[in-house]
Parts: sequence; structure tokens; C-alpha cells
Amino acid sequence: MITANPRVPLPVNEPIKQYAPGSPERAELKAALTRVGNEKVEIPLVIGGKEIRTGKTFEVRSPFDHHKVLATVHSAGPEHVEQAITAGLSAKRAWSELPLSERSAVMLKAAELLATKYRATINAVTMWGQAKTSFQAEIDAACEGIDFLRFNAAFAQQLADIQPISSPGVWNQTDYRPLDGFVLAVAPFNFTAIALNLAAAPALMGNTVLFKPAETASLAAWTLMKVLQEAGLPPGVINFLPGPGQPIGSTAMAHPDFGGLHFTGSTNTFNSMWKTVGDNMPRYRQYPRIVGETGGKDFIFVHPSAADDLDAVAVAIARGGFEFQGQKCSACSRVYVASSVWPALRERLVPMIEGITMGPPTDFRNFMSAVIDDRSFIKIGRYIEMAKANDAKILAGGTADRTVGWYVRPTLVQVTNPRHALMTEEIFGPLVTVFVYPDEQLDEALKECDQAAAYALTGAIFARDCHAIVKMSAALRHAAGNFYINDKCTGAVVGQQPFGGSRGSGTNDKAGSPWNLLRWTSPRTIKETFVPPTTLGYPFMGAE
Repeated sequence: MITANPRVPLPVNEPIKQYAPGSPERAELKAALTRVGNEKVEIPLVIGGKEIRTGKTFEVRSPFDHHKVLATVHSAGPEHVEQAITAGLSAKRAWSELPLSERSAVMLKAAELLATKYRATINAVTMWGQAKTSFQAEIDAACEGIDFLRFNAAFAQQLADIQPISSPGVWNQTDYRPLDGFVLAVAPFNFTAIALNLAAAPALMGNTVLFKPAETASLAAWTLMKVLQEAGLPPGVINFLPGPGQPIGSTAMAHPDFGGLHFTGSTNTFNSMWKTVGDNMPRYRQYPRIVGETGGKDFIFVHPSAADDLDAVAVAIARGGFEFQGQKCSACSRVYVASSVWPALRERLVPMIEGITMGPPTDFRNFMSAVIDDRSFIKIGRYIEMAKANDAKILAGGTADRTVGWYVRPTLVQVTNPRHALMTEEIFGPLVTVFVYPDEQLDEALKECDQAAAYALTGAIFARDCHAIVKMSAALRHAAGNFYINDKCTGAVVGQQPFGGSRGSGTNDKAGSPWNLLRWTSPRTIKETFVPPTTLGYPFMGAE
């Protein structure tokens, strides 16, 4: 038995591979893409470490070639949720009683596997299954996933080091226990790393987890599950339950041992789940922890003093709005531009957008690819039709084609009404809307930016005037949980920009920080008195 106090290796952000022509990582990824493209995987449930094939299946198709079936996935039903809860609760005591260093070691080994043996594979399945380019897959599925695992281990150690003071004759301690019951982790399609963190963060803190991936991202989620198993995660700690959300979520949240929800997805879905939790409160054995990162209507605000930085502004809008087809919670969706700089910005921005290459991410020359599925394609199409009305003008893009894949051209729209639906509603696709404000109405435009949308996730400002930067930052203080000055509004890095927003964007529990991990603990205060009193009275009771 080790009697030392082990320290987690100091984490550093995983270096991003560039996949330049002729590089060994490019050749390795190309080979993995060929292999994944030629496979058709059968994906089971995993409950208590055992694979279960239910016979009720759905298909995972590639967004950029929807005729291609990548996987057949067995779907979980309510009875499997009950089995997973039982397996998780059975595994919980042994897992939670392991020293934090041992639980951390499992996560650190998983990080090393992702960084080496599985790096090309996790990127390839993310590219095929979610239509990410090699760069977008690398910064997500590889680097951010690795960072979550390594930094969370260090953050957990920092939490464990936070201990109370002790007065003479007393030793006070804080015991960071897991929550009562189990945690339900519900993942989105758009970030493989988020899916990993949603399940792994509560598990690191000693909880057992029901992991419900997005159906469209089941292939990447299954790969993550295999990595965690190879890293030594004990059976039952994370139980893998692919399938439709409603029957899985409602069954889990109706259970008396439901202890917490770790969610990333739409605001409406999160609101519905929160209501379900509220309705079920009388049956729970504890108050569940509810952590959610939801929608966004993220902005870039351009001040007149940014006139000499318009090349940077144009790149920020194009990258922030159209990388990964705008399917990021943080993606730029609305832009406020001063009228004095708009003509020059438009001259740069429109040709840049029209020149964006689009197609299969397996062709590394493409900047972007297809949206995730037909439902998303139809939804974005409705907003494009809205943009063709009299009160809006399409400046670039505005076309879509689903013959082979769900392709939507990057679209730039200008409106004259700052409360237009295109400026206030989450679209989650490659459509950016611009509102041009008169320079002398800066205060009014800042107020619109702050109040027009229900969300408060990410936002960016561009300005050279230092007084303007201070003023704009103050006016937009509550408009974004992640705020960028002279940069795009995407690209948060674990350990550098903890991620999350408030208002309609979630509970702002900051994934990639100690604050998120603290939500998965139920601290216990311990006081040990070395020599307890043996008489009843106090000095004040003595005779006069």
C-alpha cells in the first residue's frame, strides 16, 4: 500500500497536430479514415461491463454522405435503464472508496490512449460521423478530450487540498464524497470531447454514471467507451446507453436514486428535464444536482475604432460562424457593426464567405462540410427562406442541397431590425446575421446586443480604443459567460477559458474547471476532538 500523498502530473494543453501535407500524422489519419469508411460497426449497450444487444436498432449515417451507414446501434429501453442503475449502484461503493489518485490514474491512462493509440481513430470516427474537418476533429475529439481528462485530475486534487482550519485540540477535515445515487450524463452530437467530459467528470469524483450519447454521434461515443474500458475503468462505473432520449431520460429521472444530471444540448430539452425533476421531487432520496450547458445566440460586436482591423474581424466572423457548419454552442450567429466600418468590412467578408470550400472532410481541402442530419437541414432551410423576405437581404450563400449529404452553403444575411428572428433565435447552422448600427447610437446597439436574445453564452468585441473596450465590456458583462476581446467567440481551451454561460444558456458551471467538479461532490465536514471535555459546567457558572 502506498502511504505517500501522490500528486497528479502537472497538466499542459495537448499540442494540436496540423495534418500538413507529407506529415506522418496526416498519413496515419488518412489510413484511419479509409478503415472507418470501410467498416460498418455494430454498437451494443454496455451495462455493468457487459455488452447487451437489444435487437432494436437504429443506423448512424454520415452527414456528408447520408447513403453511407457507418454503424448499427442497439437501442436502450426503460428496462435497460433500470439494469444500468442497479449496476451503477452496485459498483459505486468500491469505486468511490478508491483513493482519488487511483481514480485519476484511470482517467490519465485514458488521456494517454487518446493521445497515442486512439488519436487517429477518434478523429476519424468524428470526421465520418459528425462531418468535422481534420482540424476541427483534432481540436475537439483529441486535444480537448485529452485536456479534460488531464486537467480534471489536477482540478480534483486542488479541491481535495482545500481543507478547513483547525483550532488547538481539534482537527477539522473536508471529505469530498460523491453524490448520493447515480448521475445521468446526456451528451450532444457536436463535440466528442463534451460527451467524454459529461460522463468522466462525475465518475472521477466517485460517482457512477448512465451515459446517454446523441444518437447521431454514437460511433464516436462507442469509441470513447472502449478507450475508458481499456484504461481500466471498472465495470458499472459508466454504463453506456445509446438510444432515444425521452424513454431513457424519463426512466432515469423517475428513479428514487437519481442524484444528478450532467447535460449539454438544447435549451428546450433542458427546460423540460428540469421540469421533470421538479415534478419528481417527492420521490427522490436527495435533491439532485442539475448542471446544463444549453443554447446560444453568440455575437461579435464591431466598434468604429476597429476600422484598421477589419481583416481580423472578417476572419473572426467567417471562422466563428462557419467552422463545423456553425454547429457549435459558441458559434457566431449575430454581428453588430458600426455603419462607418461596414462597407469596408462587407468588401472583405462577402468574398471570403463565397470562397469557402465545402464538401467531404475526407478531402482535406474543404473548410466545412454538411450539417448533422435531415432535421437540422430542414430547420436551417426555414431560416434561409425567412432571410429571403423583404426585411432581410442575403449577401452570400443562401442555398442548400441534400442530394448526397446535408449541405448548406455558408450564408450571410443583413437585417434592418435588431429584433429580427434571425438576430434573436438560435439556428445552429451556417447562417450569420448582421445588423448595422449608426456610430452615434453605440449605447443603444450595446443594449440591443445584451437584451435581444434569451441566451448569454459567448460573445466578442473588436475595438482599438481602450476606453471603448472598457465601456463595451461593462455594457455586455452579463451577455456572455465567455467573452473575447479582439478575437472570435469560439475556441475555448480547457484550463484557459472555462466554458459556460447563464440566462438561457445554462447553469454556467464551467466545464474544464474545478467549479464543475465541485458540483459532483457532496462534502462532509469532519471534526475530531483530541481531548473531549469531561465535566458539564462552564467557567461563567462559577460563584461570585
